Amino acid sequence: MRISIDELQKRAARLTARLSSCDICPRECGVNRLKDERSFCHSGALPIVSSYCIHRGEEPAISGTSGSGTIFFGNCNLRCVFCQNYQISQDPQKQESNTVTIEKLSDIMLELKAKGCHNINLVSPSHFVPQIVSALTMAVPRGLNLPIVYNTNAYDSLATLKELDGIVDIYLPDIKYSDDTRAVRYSTASDYTATSRKAIKEMWRQTGELKVDENDVAARGVIVRHLILPDGISGTGESLNWLAGEISSEVTVSVMSQYRPTHDASLFPEINRTINQKEYSEAMKAFEDSGLENGWAQEPDAPDSYLPDFEKEGHPFEK
Repeated sequence: MRISIDELQKRAARLTARLSSCDICPRECGVNRLKDERSFCHSGALPIVSSYCIHRGEEPAISGTSGSGTIFFGNCNLRCVFCQNYQISQDPQKQESNTVTIEKLSDIMLELKAKGCHNINLVSPSHFVPQIVSALTMAVPRGLNLPIVYNTNAYDSLATLKELDGIVDIYLPDIKYSDDTRAVRYSTASDYTATSRKAIKEMWRQTGELKVDENDVAARGVIVRHLILPDGISGTGESLNWLAGEISSEVTVSVMSQYRPTHDASLFPEINRTINQKEYSEAMKAFEDSGLENGWAQEPDAPDSYLPDFEKEGHPFEK
């Protein structure tokens, strides 16, 4: 973190005030979340922590050797019909029981640090940024000094991201689509493409290319994730070309083949299957042709390895 505690507290106060007519994410619903009014993200004044754990299955630079201190927030500002975390992102009534105080969220951060994690990895944080920054105002004076990872669908507000400048060390955004027709059909976001691209540009402005420490663990920078969807629906070539041309050929990209049909994907025949070898090969060629220089690609058998279960006791990724 590159700002003072005093500045952190000012940021927390400004962000919290915005909850009174919520414009924290691009939907700008305008409800008073401080009075627990709810809209698209079904979230009120307090954060919802669905699960937290030491996560060893993230990108190598995030998980490292000791794991990533991962906090999974409940609910979401997208409605992805194929979301692998649908148990916690798309079931708001059930998530109410996972509401925690700001103090508890700060305790969780410190607990993960005490367990030896490399970083604090905030999964689906976009609708809880004020609560997260408020928790940091409590955790940092008590010794939290790990890199903060903002692990997001990239449907983020520029105004909100600017408040995170100097707070977030590592941005881990998705780039889901290059076509808003598909973004509407599968994620209920009519402006996803332009919004996510503006967000990624701001993330890059703040932190730049990935920097790692002496153990090859991420210390600062941007890693962009792209999930390959069946039938070219995710627009892999277009998104990778945009990253290379508009961000940098040196941006680190994680190309993910782990897609499997979950949640409501069965209602859409075109995505009711895993990707095939041809689609995987085309994505790998698109990466090569784009001129991008840095990153990782999952193996074709990834769908068998990365599906969490948030309804079982203990770690959602461990059997």
